[in-house]
Amino acid sequence: MHGTSARKNKNARPAAPPRGGKAGEPLAVLDLGTNNCRLLIARPAARDRFRAVDSFSRIVRLGEGVAASGRISDAAMDRTIDALKICAQHIAKSGARHVRAIATQAARLAGNSDVLVARARAEAGIALTVISAEAEADLAALGCAPLIGHKYEGALIFDIGGGSTEIIHLRRGTKGGFDKIFAASLPYGVVTLSENHGAAAQSRAGFETMRAAMTERFAPFAAEGFNPRTEHLLGTSGTVTTLAALALGLPRYNRTKVDGSWHDTSQVTRIVERIAGLDTPALATLGPIGPERADLMLAGCAIFGAICALWPSRMLRVADRGLREGMLRQLRQELGQ
Repeated sequence: MHGTSARKNKNARPAAPPRGGKAGEPLAVLDLGTNNCRLLIARPAARDRFRAVDSFSRIVRLGEGVAASGRISDAAMDRTIDALKICAQHIAKSGARHVRAIATQAARLAGNSDVLVARARAEAGIALTVISAEAEADLAALGCAPLIGHKYEGALIFDIGGGSTEIIHLRRGTKGGFDKIFAASLPYGVVTLSENHGAAAQSRAGFETMRAAMTERFAPFAAEGFNPRTEHLLGTSGTVTTLAALALGLPRYNRTKVDGSWHDTSQVTRIVERIAGLDTPALATLGPIGPERADLMLAGCAIFGAICALWPSRMLRVADRGLREGMLRQLRQELGQ
């Protein structure tokens, strides 16, 4: 694993391996990121697929101010615990006995993430594990790998999160699976980048500055043998799925239409250039973006633009999946279902 190393929460104990479960039994997975809290409950189906039973997502901004203070604020902690309580209600209603819940970059960085873990268990009954950057990249790859195009030799998978961005290059192996050419986790996400650049992150000039900075930071990883003629880009995260919704001309976000969709990369980068000239109120009026994501959109577009420049490929596939689907596949394997 290349990129920045991340400190694990010493007080967070890894979840115990499942002891087995009935085939088709619902599984619950929760991804607590720097910006969002996402729950997915699904039943295993044929051919390594899943049928969604229930889901929940809420923007909690857990990482708000963490980069500067090194701590999760009381307000962010309370918002997150409230969301976790709702997740616990959904899990209880579904009857899922096998639950996996992870926290990523913001919790890795925060000096008081042990408080978050303790409160999650005491107040919501959720056993939260703070995972490493390496584990996060591997889960993203596991969740997105099924969307690598059949006629392609591989893909550059990227996950633009709130506090970090994961990049994983997968290529088809000789035995039908995928070999990991390289993986990197860099401590730049939409929340951290926006906070680092302040008010400038909401302007065209700020977008240009952020994109140039991200291009410089990501450049050392771009000489890893990616072939744009035989491999494609595969992006996941709120930034990429929102851009895909705009490219599809959707009046509001629709996961069914976005997940797995193919796009000409140049069309999406043209959309980036267009919306980079809009201020936050104007961005908020665009249905797929909305007011909750508007202030972080340009930072995400800056990271996206840097990746497209460094790993040029004509085609981009978009995944509204990632860590949670990776956790589902991993959990299913451990249960032997």
